Amino acid sequence: MVAPCIIDQGVIYQKQDMQRLLKDLGQVSYIHTLDDEVLSQGEGCVRDVFSDEQRSTMVANRSLYLNVCSFDYLELTTSPEGDSAFDLVQDGRRLRLVPLSNPFHPAAANALDTATLEVMMAEVLSANLDAQLDDDEHSSL
Repeated sequence: MVAPCIIDQGVIYQKQDMQRLLKDLGQVSYIHTLDDEVLSQGEGCVRDVFSDEQRSTMVANRSLYLNVCSFDYLELTTSPEGDSAFDLVQDGRRLRLVPLSNPFHPAAANALDTATLEVMMAEVLSANLDAQLDDDEHSSL
């Protein structure tokens, strides 16, 4: 038996293959539909992709945690302009993901992480300075 070869479009049923395709999407726009009725849409960042029958797929606070076990298959499509769309399908439910970041430019995907790191470092330095000032006040008493 020959393994499937999918290029730019096709249907993926294997959970491991679904994970591999989704794990590096980065920033995406998403549309959640049920029986072709739009329930929600927005933009977010794919934070985790996993396969666990006990855990949920969650989309909240502009973060996506995708469990491939929540879906029957992934449908990969490409527009004439070359843009990819990843449709996670389960019965009448469809979660369409369209990448906003370019995998050839990883710096754009890491910009959020760098900004977050800078904020965290500023908070740590500020807390350290506050602690030093408190120590100075207590030692001069």
